[in-house]
Amino acid sequence: MAGNNGGKRGLRVVGKPFVKVDAKAKCIGELKYADDLFLPRMLHTKLLRSTVPHARIISIDVSKAKAYPGVHAALTGADLPPITYGALPVSEDEYPLAIGKVRMVGDPVAAIAAVDEDVATEALDLIDVQYEPLPVVTSIQDAYSMPEPRIHEYGELGNIHRRQVYEFGSVEAGFAEADHVREDITFYEGSTHLALEQHASLAQFSHDGKLTLWTSTQDMHYLHRHLAKVLEMPASHIRVIATPNGGGFGGKCDPFNHEIVVCKLAMVTGRPVKICLTREEVFYCHRGRHPVLMSTKTGYKKDGSITAMHHRTILDGGAYGGHGVASTFYTGILQPTTYTLPNYRFEAVRVFTNKAPCGPKRGHGTPQPRWAQEIQMDKIADHLGLDPAEIRKQHAIAPNSITANWIRIGTLSLRQCIDKVVAGSGWKDKFRKLPHGKGIGIACSAYMTGTQTPIYYNKLPHSGVQLKLDRSGGVCVFCGSAEIGQGSDSILAYIVAEVLGIDPFDIRVVTGDTDLTPVDLGSYSSRVTLMTGNAAIEAAERVRHMLREAVSAKLEVPGERLSFADRRVFDSQNPDKGVSFVDAVCLAEEKYGTLGTTGSYKPPAAPGKYKGSTIGPSPAFSCTAAIAEVEVHPETGIVVVPRVWIAHDIGQAINPVLAVGQIEGCVYMGLGEALMEEMTYRGNRNLVHKFPSFLEYKSPTTLEMCDVITYLVEEPDANGPFGAKEVGQGPQLPVPPAIANAIYDAVGVRVDEIPLTPDKVLKAIRAKAKGQEGRYGPSVFPTCPMPPAMVVPTPFQGGDGKALEREPAVSKK
Repeated sequence: MAGNNGGKRGLRVVGKPFVKVDAKAKCIGELKYADDLFLPRMLHTKLLRSTVPHARIISIDVSKAKAYPGVHAALTGADLPPITYGALPVSEDEYPLAIGKVRMVGDPVAAIAAVDEDVATEALDLIDVQYEPLPVVTSIQDAYSMPEPRIHEYGELGNIHRRQVYEFGSVEAGFAEADHVREDITFYEGSTHLALEQHASLAQFSHDGKLTLWTSTQDMHYLHRHLAKVLEMPASHIRVIATPNGGGFGGKCDPFNHEIVVCKLAMVTGRPVKICLTREEVFYCHRGRHPVLMSTKTGYKKDGSITAMHHRTILDGGAYGGHGVASTFYTGILQPTTYTLPNYRFEAVRVFTNKAPCGPKRGHGTPQPRWAQEIQMDKIADHLGLDPAEIRKQHAIAPNSITANWIRIGTLSLRQCIDKVVAGSGWKDKFRKLPHGKGIGIACSAYMTGTQTPIYYNKLPHSGVQLKLDRSGGVCVFCGSAEIGQGSDSILAYIVAEVLGIDPFDIRVVTGDTDLTPVDLGSYSSRVTLMTGNAAIEAAERVRHMLREAVSAKLEVPGERLSFADRRVFDSQNPDKGVSFVDAVCLAEEKYGTLGTTGSYKPPAAPGKYKGSTIGPSPAFSCTAAIAEVEVHPETGIVVVPRVWIAHDIGQAINPVLAVGQIEGCVYMGLGEALMEEMTYRGNRNLVHKFPSFLEYKSPTTLEMCDVITYLVEEPDANGPFGAKEVGQGPQLPVPPAIANAIYDAVGVRVDEIPLTPDKVLKAIRAKAKGQEGRYGPSVFPTCPMPPAMVVPTPFQGGDGKALEREPAVSKK
């Protein structure tokens, strides 16, 4: 179910369940994804990938492959400039094709361009690669104990990529103030995105020296920058077109080696070159959820209020940096955004291992710490004999405040979200009252609506939108955002249609083309609706002003009395007096000439002034409350989730049906991570190899998917377009801990490790039956040398309880 206040606010498009503008094209198979594209004389590429996880490359002989009939080119790392690239400027550690060393099974070492995929695959077998094996780092423990050989030379300490320590306020003082202090060690296993569409790219190098790349990417703009760097070409000579994505979830954010390789092969051969990865190769690309080991020490009073938290995380980053530094921050920097937390210390370590690199999977680094915090909140409530829903509601962070780590919170309706799911689920009649084997659990979360800072620092806009109107009445919206299935093209159409008073299907949307569209930083961190939406409003309001001035002169009606609706511009006091939208455009073109406007957006400044304060702040924060109902079979440990009630603070739903669809997708992904999804590896220490298919990597089918009862809680936020906030990632965060907490209600055992597989549940049940602690999970948290903490005073709280901004003094302990 969903509610909206669009009608109350006089909105005609926003808040209404319009069909997506690309729905028909998708349903009839008309929409062209990257692998659907074909050009004359096109060649096909296959990559030869390393079969060993860590080794020096002694030699690569491609002579036989080059001579194979049908092969047009064969590349190795020596054929490209020795220039590294990577998602973040601080972690540019990848080559398009490995140079000198391989760091994981699946690292590409050579590439073939041939007349078809079969020939290219056959030619791979003719390439001879000689390796000198190196010791393999397989785990967090290995990375701590094996500083040599280093997987990368630029890491902070041996095979430790990044260490970070912050303290806000005084944790020691907070613990001294507490009535109780508890520490829990938890683990969240890595998982992958599992997008139905595999990565695919098509490159063409024209006779005038211009390069065009069609690719399934979420970050066209950043990819464009890396292509210019690695290929040593002017960025103005490169065109990147982000094709529609058959799912991204963060897995297509990074620039990838295959995208660079097909561009180089197109330059070498003078012919279009295409690649479509196999499912096995997608697993090697990965960039999925980091496995994270966590220690959470919390001080709390008898009423459940938190006095201090010391949260530590260790991330297994895999073989490359990617977005890893940002992921490291996100495993703790957003903890203070859900419940009042006056004193907070956050320590994080990311290590390199010889496995597929991890990165920004849906929620980017935040599901793991939310899992740790929410199951600990349940334990605190249980220890104090308090209702887990009430303790969360009573201590939810106040709207319009600043957190201990200087993150500004605007609207936040967590209490209302809790009320919705408590009432809808019948919580008070079920909690601790269901038969043995059946249970109910609650968890909450908060999440950002876009990041405050671009990946490479600059003061330029984060999003841009351009509008073109002509005398036919046609409206075309140009924007660099990437449509990855989340409905961003539709959001642009809805917003512009609302401002101009026309139908969304009157609008043509052109997105994801660096030659045609203004810069947008990409589809990640739930930023698109807010940032491109605000840019679209600005562009639409500018052209509406032009239309109003022209129509005002024609009708001799003051401009402030003119309304835009139903494809007309008319006198609000005399609706019969007006002109059609088409005539309004003609009048404006007559007055101003060719009609075109632009709009842009960049977030407001964040209040924090300390180093690192730009990671975490957002223009707006959403929040979610979820209650899961479970059935646990004590004899087998099998967990079934019949239904989930979930309430999400969305600000204002631009389209409530699309919003509910996003929430249900989050529940589905959270259910998979909670019960079955994990990036397990096979082989011994000398052969770390991912299970490479859907046969081994399990995710929920329709048979495992639960019923979802959804509530949209709408309190418009001033920073969002028409008050909108994110909905694509935040609702996933509370689902796994809600299920874990429900298991405890059902059978009285704690499983502090994701996924909650039957064997873990059964071991905890059997331990409890023997009189032991009914728990399964990690018990040891390894330590490594940490740098001094960056100590930041917490914001001064005024007499009204709200945080007052001031320049935070920063010191090193």
